[in-house]
Amino acid sequence: MEWAVFATIAVPVGTCLLLMLIPYRHDEQVRYLPVPKLGPLPDRLPLSGRYLVRYLCLLSGTALFALSLAIFVAYQFEDGGYRYDLRLDWLRDVAFLGDRGISFHLAVDGITAPLILLTGIVIFTGVFISWNIDYRNKDYFVLLFLLVSGVYGVFASLDLFWFFFWYEVAVLPMYFLIAIWGASTNFGNFVRTKEYGALKLVLYLVAGSVLIFIGIFATFVEAGLGTFDLPALQAVAYDETFQKIFFPFFMLGFGVLAGLWPFHTWSPDGHVAAPTAVSMLHAGVLMKLGAFGILRVGMALMPEGAHFWAPVMMTLGVTGALYGAVSALAQTDLKYMVGYSSVSHMGYVIMGLASMHEIGINGAVLQMFAHGVMTALMFTNVGALYDQAHVRDMTIFGGLAQRMPRHAAYWAAAGLSSLGLPGLAGFVAELLIFVGVFRAGYPWAGALGILAAAITATYILRMLARAYFGPFNERWNFLKEMRPGEQFGGAVLVFFLAFAGMWPFPFLERIAASVKNLPGISQ
Repeated sequence: MEWAVFATIAVPVGTCLLLMLIPYRHDEQVRYLPVPKLGPLPDRLPLSGRYLVRYLCLLSGTALFALSLAIFVAYQFEDGGYRYDLRLDWLRDVAFLGDRGISFHLAVDGITAPLILLTGIVIFTGVFISWNIDYRNKDYFVLLFLLVSGVYGVFASLDLFWFFFWYEVAVLPMYFLIAIWGASTNFGNFVRTKEYGALKLVLYLVAGSVLIFIGIFATFVEAGLGTFDLPALQAVAYDETFQKIFFPFFMLGFGVLAGLWPFHTWSPDGHVAAPTAVSMLHAGVLMKLGAFGILRVGMALMPEGAHFWAPVMMTLGVTGALYGAVSALAQTDLKYMVGYSSVSHMGYVIMGLASMHEIGINGAVLQMFAHGVMTALMFTNVGALYDQAHVRDMTIFGGLAQRMPRHAAYWAAAGLSSLGLPGLAGFVAELLIFVGVFRAGYPWAGALGILAAAITATYILRMLARAYFGPFNERWNFLKEMRPGEQFGGAVLVFFLAFAGMWPFPFLERIAASVKNLPGISQ
């Protein structure tokens, strides 16, 4: 199974290389290949360079989903340790590097297993959502799968050199994906361009990467082992003063990508400017890299530093949860509402991590999965509507459920999970976070977090009432139901929201077994 973990990185990288070999011209004619008629499927298969790109990406996305699901199911969680350990030595006994040096070290534990599954779900459904992208679709999918290879690399890497390498690989393609295939937003008196959103995103995230880079090399020097191997570095007892000084480098550096307030402002603008599948990956997966980095690197290496800074992190998490919820309440643009909602829900994740309590951290990791699926479904819905209506202002719609019943049902499922309805994944995760926060001795934070959840219910139910129910606005008579690919992708996302909500134990058993092994965690 260790080679399955390796394949999650190799498959998207290989897909990028194969895509580059597919020739096509922008003016090429589509040919059709007759195929046997199977139910509602067409009896002709279109063939062209663009369609070969789509078919290859569908094959790759399906393979990644199958690999991710297999890794999640096969993980043996009894002791919560690392499984499927694969180490390929690269540099050792060179200059300042010792006998372990830098190695391509991969493994999976109970924390990464659900996040790997999340990545497989989002890229699999993202291919269907991106099916209609026609402009330079080969370049688009090359960058998309390059980004996905970086995400898998971060979740599986146990060498900080490669961890940081894959982290940058996951972040940098976002600039081109947004600047080329994104969309600008006209606010009437000014235009928020897609180039602005792309540049702001990259500048913030690269600034955070500088802090991470400093923290990694400070840890490398302090340990004095001559290796970037994470398990070896975790075995070192670092000086308490060193931990207090350098934990903020990881907290803030990774926190930028996690949407940590007040360094979150790149996130809504980036969400809104990005094409639909990129928004799904951006909010559904990339923001989880930041929270995962705080947990895997910062808290695991420097537990005393994490305890010292936990009240600050808790305050920033609560502020982000409240600020994001209030900001989402003020929006009329559907995509901005989802963007600020992501900031709010990532605030819950930060609260769970800052609790330094087993229950709270279990909830934080489950919230990463639940929010990833939920927000991917939300952006699918926004994109499906925008592709037809070319506007996102919820106040000018009305009664859309009459024209797009499945679309409305998907919105309801995502929204109800967001507000914490029992039976959906968001409820279980938020309940654990709030219990952990209260037990950790932060009753004020728990109360304010619950207030943010109440505000979430307000803006979600208001949006559904305004745009999807009530009298139908005849202006939107031309709207049709979501494309079959969008419906299928949405159905997959709804299934995992309901599965994790009604039967969360496969997730919690894996997560809890590994969280117990974290240093400095109260039980």
